[in-house]
Amino acid sequence: MAKLYFHYSTMNAGKSTLLLQASYNYRERGMQTYILTAALDGRAGNGKVASRIGIDAAADLFDGNSDLFEMLEKRLRQSPVACVFIDEAQFLTRDQVWQLARSVDDLDVPVMCYGLRVDFRGELFPGSAALLALADEMREARTICFCGKKATMVVRQDENGRALTDGQQIQIGGNETYVSLCRRHWREATADT
Repeated sequence: MAKLYFHYSTMNAGKSTLLLQASYNYRERGMQTYILTAALDGRAGNGKVASRIGIDAAADLFDGNSDLFEMLEKRLRQSPVACVFIDEAQFLTRDQVWQLARSVDDLDVPVMCYGLRVDFRGELFPGSAALLALADEMREARTICFCGKKATMVVRQDENGRALTDGQQIQIGGNETYVSLCRRHWREATADT
């Protein structure tokens, strides 16, 4: 029975690595997968999911206007797919999460989404909020704060390493921009005491 999964965490927890490993496991057993990633995040190159440890795979792109049910239905008409993988799932819209849920229910294909839970202000991304509400199963990928505790938050830093507390929710960046912290150290960094 197909399910909608949400694998979530903060930055640098290895979400893309987990996605690529799971897709590889299917392919190694002769089953096809279908990988999608957000068009607005081109850090790995256009149409690619990549991990910081150096592995990558080709992916189709989605943006806020993509009809994911239609995309999956079209892909499934071409050949069987054992599992669909979505990277950068925080960038999905609420409607797109419902399209994925419909795909699971009506097309009987498992969909595994990987993304951030909260932004640098400690607020849910719209895609993440919808996945938390609709996913059949949720799994946390863990990373640690500099203190050794589990990191659940992320700060966005300026060029001088100071934590920013306002700005656009979406700003693409990596280790030069974002740092994962436990809640206590996030509160200290953002002066939220």
